[in-house]
Amino acid sequence: MGNRVFALFMLPFLLFCAVPVQAAEKEERTWQDEAIYFIMVDRFNNMDPTNDQDVNVNDPKGYHGGDLKGVTAKLDYIKDMGFTAIWLTPIFKNEPGGYHGYWIQDFYKVDPHFGTMEDLKTLVKEAHKRNMKVILDFVANHTGYHHPWLNDPAKKDWFHEKNDIFNWDDQQQVENGWVFGLPDLAQENPQVKRYLINMAKWWIKETDIDGYRLDTVKHVPKSFWQEFAKEVKSVKKDFFLLGEVWNDDPRYIADYGKYGIDGFVDYPLYNEITKVFSKRDQSLRPLYDVWEYDKTFYDRPYLLGTFLDNHDTVRFTRLAIENKQNPITRIKLGLTYLFSAPGIPIMYYGTEIAMDGGNDPDNRRLMNFRTDKEIIDYIKKLGELRQQLPSLRRGDFTLLYEKNGMAVFKRTYKDETAVIAINNTGKTRKVHLTNNQLAPGKELRGLLAGDLVRSDRDGYDLILNRETAEIYVLAKKTGLNIPFIATLIAIYVLFGLFLYYVKKRSKQTT
Repeated sequence: MGNRVFALFMLPFLLFCAVPVQAAEKEERTWQDEAIYFIMVDRFNNMDPTNDQDVNVNDPKGYHGGDLKGVTAKLDYIKDMGFTAIWLTPIFKNEPGGYHGYWIQDFYKVDPHFGTMEDLKTLVKEAHKRNMKVILDFVANHTGYHHPWLNDPAKKDWFHEKNDIFNWDDQQQVENGWVFGLPDLAQENPQVKRYLINMAKWWIKETDIDGYRLDTVKHVPKSFWQEFAKEVKSVKKDFFLLGEVWNDDPRYIADYGKYGIDGFVDYPLYNEITKVFSKRDQSLRPLYDVWEYDKTFYDRPYLLGTFLDNHDTVRFTRLAIENKQNPITRIKLGLTYLFSAPGIPIMYYGTEIAMDGGNDPDNRRLMNFRTDKEIIDYIKKLGELRQQLPSLRRGDFTLLYEKNGMAVFKRTYKDETAVIAINNTGKTRKVHLTNNQLAPGKELRGLLAGDLVRSDRDGYDLILNRETAEIYVLAKKTGLNIPFIATLIAIYVLFGLFLYYVKKRSKQTT
């Protein structure tokens, strides 16, 4: 009897706490909805000691033991942070010393340091079970230094003549020169072209991967990429090609989009984002200016890959430290921008633990999973919000306010409006947004830090502490729900009458 009475007593509270959640409209997932976690396989997680040949964790240029099984074991860890895809450095068999994967010896084999073909297939299957996609790094420009083809007279014309690149503005030198002395493949040779395209299609058919990150795109003729893209996309629907065109001019990069490459890693944004967030009191206006260029020059600017650092750059943490800044604070602000601005956010492994590192190979240290979780927990919030709010993935992008590092952006998609506020300064800042900038008579609900801003007749006043950020969604004002309160009172009255009836009944029975 007591339990039943207690349950009835708690019913009004349960009803009060039950908040109706509006079901999000289901839309077909596209690549601009993804968030990518980038892994250097050898430096991530060692789960299979049987493939630990030549491992020396004290040698920055040696093998450290990471393998495909190690990546599979951490898929839940990656997904929990909100990432929906992984990008792996090349897993093809490399010549000795090629821990990074870019000195390919055999294009049709998995490097034994990383595991087997079955390990790769298992990784892809397990990722797909979790609704995650897998991108492989693909090298079409060159082979390893000592590839067997170099000693094969029948394949002499498979390579360009050995020449260094002296003039990086000369496209012919860029495409035919030997980058870092690596043997440069002659893609204009029909046999070479056919070999590379067939090989690319074979990996898709064998493993069911979802995309390629294309290495050193500008060193390969555009005519090759045009045929390559057409052929590989005929194998699997929605297969994604992400190109690496390392250049500061968005017009130069965007031109490759005419040849079938879907998106590109955004180096012009990288140049600005590292300046803006590696120290405080830096204006965020340059980031928005890059977006304006991107909209102008790219057919699909929402497919650009945005990043704080990668395996070819100094770690973002190192930049913050050199500027005498707290790297954790700086990373949080930088990632807030990446996860809420247009583009596909790409996070290099180790960023979630503020991994330090200088130039290659110091920026490729072994991952440590036993560290402070402060950034990880923050990334989880960002990842959840990006998946919950279509406006953060698909919305337009408008700069509402910027002054000396305090910035407010707006993203609108269908009926949803998100507002991103980032205080990149050393002081608490207040920003007034007018009714012309945001619809009047509503409120901004902070979903990252829990802030709440109700409008007055003049607009909205946002106050942000130093070096913090908030992501708001514009919503109807909350207030007294008269029908709900009336219902609640009625429930209590009925509940009181029920208790009176029970008490009266018990007296009669005694």
